[in-house]
Amino acid sequence: MQIRPATSADLPAVDHVHRTAFGDHGAVVAGLLPELTATTSLVAEADGEVVGHVQCGPGWLDAPRRLVVVQVLSPLAVLPDHQGRGTGAALVAAALDRAGDQGAPAIFLEGDPGYYGRLGFRAAGDLGFRRPSLRIPEAAFQVVLLPAHEPWMTGTLVYPDVFWRHDAVGLRDPDA
Repeated sequence: MQIRPATSADLPAVDHVHRTAFGDHGAVVAGLLPELTATTSLVAEADGEVVGHVQCGPGWLDAPRRLVVVQVLSPLAVLPDHQGRGTGAALVAAALDRAGDQGAPAIFLEGDPGYYGRLGFRAAGDLGFRRPSLRIPEAAFQVVLLPAHEPWMTGTLVYPDVFWRHDAVGLRDPDA
């Protein structure tokens, strides 16, 4: 398996990966991609086929001193028949390295704490960060602090507008 920067030629394969990996929610996730600003977009390739993708883009931390540009890891997907082989972990590790190299102080995500906890993410609320929406379960709101992070950099994470336009923040209550 090889991790490399995504190219415009990869877009159809990346779309397929997200639609397949996210099942019923695949169209929503794939619909976000053309509108998200990417600071990092990486693919995992096996035998010449794109089998995974991760993207990071800017978000803002509304810190007491000033707004701080941070990274938001979203989305991450691996084709189902390639899951459980370390592909997602390799993509996340490469994205964390890139974010650190770019000088980001932190990288946030919404996700399964059991999975992302193994990859170095911690509950963001425990570190003084606030979720951009109450619909994000506290345990799912996670962060990795990078070398550029300073102790005063706490506060509320602000997502890019595209997440709100696509109603792709947190979980909706199906019974409401």
